[in-house]
Amino acid sequence: MNKKQKKMLIRILIAAAMMILLAYLPIDGYLRFGLYLIPYLVIGYDILKKAWKGILNRQVFDENFLMAVATIGAIILGEYTEGVAVMLFYQIGELFQSYAVGKSRRNISDLMDIRPDYANIEQDGVLEKVDPDEVEVGSVIVVQPGEKVPIDGIIIEGKTALNTSALTGESLPWDAKEGDEIISGCINMTGLIRIRTTKEFGESTVSKILELVENSSSRKSKSENFISKFARYYTPAVCYGAVALAILPPLVRMLFLGLSPEWSDWIYRALTFLVISCPCALVISIPLSFFAGIGGASKAGVLVKGSNYLETLSQTKIVVFDKTGTMTQGVFEVSGLHHGTMDSAQLLEYAALAESASSHPISKSLQRAYGKPLDRSRVSDIEEISGNGVTAIVDGRQVAAGNAKLMNRLGISYKDCHQVGTVVHLAVDGTYAGHILISDLVKPTAAEAIQALKRSGIKKTVMLTGDSRRVAEQVASELGFDEVYSELLPADKVAKVEELLSGKSDSDKLAFVGDGINDAPVLSRADIGIAMGAMGSDAAIEAADIVLMDDDPLKVAKAIRISRKCIRIVYENIWFAIGVKLLCLVLGALGIANMWMAIFADVGVMILAVLNAIRALFVKKL
Repeated sequence: MNKKQKKMLIRILIAAAMMILLAYLPIDGYLRFGLYLIPYLVIGYDILKKAWKGILNRQVFDENFLMAVATIGAIILGEYTEGVAVMLFYQIGELFQSYAVGKSRRNISDLMDIRPDYANIEQDGVLEKVDPDEVEVGSVIVVQPGEKVPIDGIIIEGKTALNTSALTGESLPWDAKEGDEIISGCINMTGLIRIRTTKEFGESTVSKILELVENSSSRKSKSENFISKFARYYTPAVCYGAVALAILPPLVRMLFLGLSPEWSDWIYRALTFLVISCPCALVISIPLSFFAGIGGASKAGVLVKGSNYLETLSQTKIVVFDKTGTMTQGVFEVSGLHHGTMDSAQLLEYAALAESASSHPISKSLQRAYGKPLDRSRVSDIEEISGNGVTAIVDGRQVAAGNAKLMNRLGISYKDCHQVGTVVHLAVDGTYAGHILISDLVKPTAAEAIQALKRSGIKKTVMLTGDSRRVAEQVASELGFDEVYSELLPADKVAKVEELLSGKSDSDKLAFVGDGINDAPVLSRADIGIAMGAMGSDAAIEAADIVLMDDDPLKVAKAIRISRKCIRIVYENIWFAIGVKLLCLVLGALGIANMWMAIFADVGVMILAVLNAIRALFVKKL
């Protein structure tokens, strides 16, 4: 509980104690009025102040105005206890709301704790703390045990255990060693490490995450926008309704029925009507539900860029996955060289040199398998053909390395591989020289992720890949996908998603999960884009609506469960709050409901709605 909340709790206790004491004192007249005014002002001075400011700013109709009018009216009518009680219980409700918001904010704050305050640069054997913004790409920084990793980079010296829980929600530490890529925001737990930075601070993972979270509240859902518009029209309507209730029935009784107008009775009913009508439960609990949902998701390592995306995710019925780096580890290893017309070592050397300018995982695996420093001066005229492979001049010889489509494009006959994996065919001077088999490992949780989605009510799971049909079908069968489409170029993936979008109903939403630069257009086109955040490309993370911080596909099902629970809570609060208020409004207008029932209809409903909203912070394990 913060200082402001403690101060409010003290005010509540003082006002409650005075109200109970005054109820038993035998006082009357102006003394009673004066004494009751003390607890009223103790508990309600800030509400009165806000209501007055609203009147001055011509923004009259809000919950502060309703509370001020209702309580002042009750005191004027001599209902001192009820006037103070309404203000007291309203402030109790506000305290509950403040505590609930603080609880959900702490989940975001825990994430904000990953923001590094400094980076260590070694100068003449002495560590100097500098602003992370001042560190250039390629600089060597030192991270000591207990410190946060400030900038993305590669470990060049040392080994350690890293706490990544703030990023991924994973409590187990990750062992990192020399040569490993490391992302900012982790906490170094054991050993001193030196890191060569690969990004500027502003482009590092930690900065991107904080930017996503800080901007998430600006993207409101349809439910939040509806409540904002509802309150804008609803509050003035009930104020005018209360005025009509206070004036019209007495005038009808007096002028047309010849009865006593009973002004005090109808004014009391109108004031009760005002207290009941306060839209606090809706205005507070709906945004709080979404805020709690986003906070709970971030705690689980799922970053949602806005409550509108949380709402869309809850309606997802089709999930489309990229394969490489999303369902597989993207760790390719050379597992065989077949049908070679030259020495295997030379075949691998030609392939590695031809692919030396590419950063594609396949190219990296060829370079790792070659295992020697690449002499780029031996290579010229490199041409990368998207979705096919590369051609280059190596030692004066024309080398082509790529898939079957590249061989067909160049009119070179080739031999199929009978084993499943990614096949890189090689041709030298227009003659087929053999092929290299490369295998990618499926992620440990990939099959479980598909099963979890199906248990969550997902109608269709689809895998899209640029890989060969045989490889794609084997992986899809192994993981349990409903449909698979292979040998796709980036443009083909967009076209296939367009086709899937056109074939579904408007109420069903399609989510695409990817990690690479070539996935960015598809992530943007899908109803909801989900990117792998740990090793995914910046373009994919930028284009996505949701980011999974530990690249675990199982988190997709968890994100959907979080979103559905959040939306379910939102609708529970909407129907509960509106239903109770409408019932109590009718009872209040008929004179059946008194001010105490009005307090329940306003403050009680708000407290129950707020308590229900913070349930969105907690999601059971899959």
